[in-house]
Amino acid sequence: MIRKIDKNVHQISFQNFGSYVYLIQLENKNILIDTSSPENSEELISHLHELNLSPTIINIVILTHHHWDHTGGIDLFPNAKFYASPKDFGENFHDIHTLKIPELKIINTPGHSKGGICILHKDTLFSGDTLFHQGTIGRTDLPGGSMSEMKRSLEKISKLKFKTLLPGHGIDSD
Repeated sequence: MIRKIDKNVHQISFQNFGSYVYLIQLENKNILIDTSSPENSEELISHLHELNLSPTIINIVILTHHHWDHTGGIDLFPNAKFYASPKDFGENFHDIHTLKIPELKIINTPGHSKGGICILHKDTLFSGDTLFHQGTIGRTDLPGGSMSEMKRSLEKISKLKFKTLLPGHGIDSD
């Protein structure tokens, strides 16, 4: 399902388990946040076609963290530059801190994983699996997770000014 958030931001959700995928269109750039789980690859391509896009014209993919339900579609985007935290991905992708798009502020939010990030765009926070609706948070009992780091990340987020929270999953997800 495709949900329009504003004129240049769309949320893509799926029938099978996996993260939401967000499309941000800025200055002739098609940017995806996360790629969902491998089971959602065909549906993701279908939804992109509904938006008059093909996988070959996605310019940038930002990965919020290194869990399979967020990275399962990375092979779908042959022309994209991938950005992620080296704390989660090593040197496999471009370091997220080298991404030079002034409209996107990258915030390090470890806790769910060592290299978790959030992205602030105007008054919208893309929170990955750090923070969900109704104040729930991502699991910290998985490898690389840390409750103490999560608490520091949530404190950091609480100081941000945003109106819209766009998490990696819906209310019923972990």
